[in-house]
Amino acid sequence: MAEENKEGYPKAPPADGSSRSAEEAGEATSNELRRRKRKKLLLYGVAFVIFLTGIIIVLFSTTFMKIRTPEIQFQSGTFGYFNVQFFDAANESKSPSFNVSMNAVLGIKNSNFGPYKYDSTTVYFFDNGIQVGSAIIPKSKASFRSTKKINVPVNLVSPTNLSMSSLIGFEIGTGLISLTIQSELNGKVELMFGVKKKKTIDLNCYVDILSGAQEITTIICN
Repeated sequence: MAEENKEGYPKAPPADGSSRSAEEAGEATSNELRRRKRKKLLLYGVAFVIFLTGIIIVLFSTTFMKIRTPEIQFQSGTFGYFNVQFFDAANESKSPSFNVSMNAVLGIKNSNFGPYKYDSTTVYFFDNGIQVGSAIIPKSKASFRSTKKINVPVNLVSPTNLSMSSLIGFEIGTGLISLTIQSELNGKVELMFGVKKKKTIDLNCYVDILSGAQEITTIICN
């Protein structure tokens, strides 16, 4: 506590500069503390930017740059010419048969952030293991994050000799035409920065056609 004079007031500080030195030392300490604080905040900021950049890179690589295999499925079908010959007991020369024109609609689902470019290929239609039709899928591409629909016209004709498969004749008699639709597409998924990846997709679907109503009743795709 400052020493008091007779009047009771504190004595004036010494004029030798010791107080000024103390103030300067205190100011230097304060500046050093602020400098350390700024340095620490800067380090925290750099660490946060690095952390955020890492998260962005991980999200970018797992979302935008991840290459998924596209899918192809049979979606629907409409019919033009539709002729089914059932078994005729009065005329045994007429065996069960079918001759049908169908516009098959296929869908290629591309979930990638880049187009899927595929080559021309053939779609095969089987009835109980016997080929009854085929059609061409032309060379094209499915845009990124979309489903491309492809119209595939095909003529479905039963074998002339149904003795090859009695099951086909039996199915015709029940009013059904059961098809297996198969194909294989070869193509590439193209992402940004020139990233390309070959992807082969398989079409493997089972379709039941109700001949009396001339409509598709069942579609199952693997």
